[in-house]
Amino acid sequence: MNILMTGGTGLIGRRLCADLLRQGHQLTVLSRQPATVARLCGQGVTAMDSLDAYTPDRVFDAVINLAGEPIIGARWTAARKARLRESRIFLTECLVQKMREARVKPAVFLSGSAIGVYGDTGADRIDETRAAGGDFGAQLCVDWEAAALSAARDGIRVVLLRTGVVLDTAGGALTKMLLPFRLGLGGKIGDGQQWMSWIHYQDYVGLISLLLQDQRISGSVNMVAPGAVTNAEFTQALAAQLHRPALLTTPAWALKLAMGEMAMLLTGGQRVLPARAQRAGFQFKYPKIDGALAALLSAAPDA
Repeated sequence: MNILMTGGTGLIGRRLCADLLRQGHQLTVLSRQPATVARLCGQGVTAMDSLDAYTPDRVFDAVINLAGEPIIGARWTAARKARLRESRIFLTECLVQKMREARVKPAVFLSGSAIGVYGDTGADRIDETRAAGGDFGAQLCVDWEAAALSAARDGIRVVLLRTGVVLDTAGGALTKMLLPFRLGLGGKIGDGQQWMSWIHYQDYVGLISLLLQDQRISGSVNMVAPGAVTNAEFTQALAAQLHRPALLTTPAWALKLAMGEMAMLLTGGQRVLPARAQRAGFQFKYPKIDGALAALLSAAPDA
């Protein structure tokens, strides 16, 4: 397949590029820094510095949209919320317009979203049929998904990638946790009962390959492993793999004081099931957290 990807220079994007190249696909990555694309994404990947280069006569079989400013970072001021929306919704709308103008339209559009679309759902087991939440993060996802779904009106199969925490030792959330845990300074957040839905990066890229090929699948797909855990369970699993204690607790009130509204990403959670992936027959290599962490922490950082 000839594939256009946004967000290809990010952590997940780089992993995905490597996997798709191994399969023999042709890749074009949209990046504001095109000179870095070959180094970060692989030799042979074509760089596109602007969507203006996606002209009506250019043919892509698939478009994968992973771009978006990280949601955890500076406090959610009005200006930051506007940037988060623009980096997701505006770019998605522009992509859809380019696909609409193409003489030969892509067969499939895989577009990023997050399990944050469900809001804080407590201990409920939830699948793709669950209604969206009402907080800022959930509504951001709702509008992001709506922008992507508009491509379906042009006959393009649209898949919404509702992504959980992607575990990888080359970057992301797990990398930030490793140093304090290795120093024996790890611990749960609040009471630790909030649920964490995660996925090993190898399962993530494997599931993307299935979604590219399986024409029966459209709409939302939960990109998570079947073995969701509470924050307390994850804390103990990581500490056990590192052979360190994890006795500390970060009070929820302290996070709310430091992070404001954004703290809900850490103090809330979702117990998400990958129902549609499993119905499609996807076999997870790492369905349980202990096996996933053992594999990650025994491998080389860039493995």
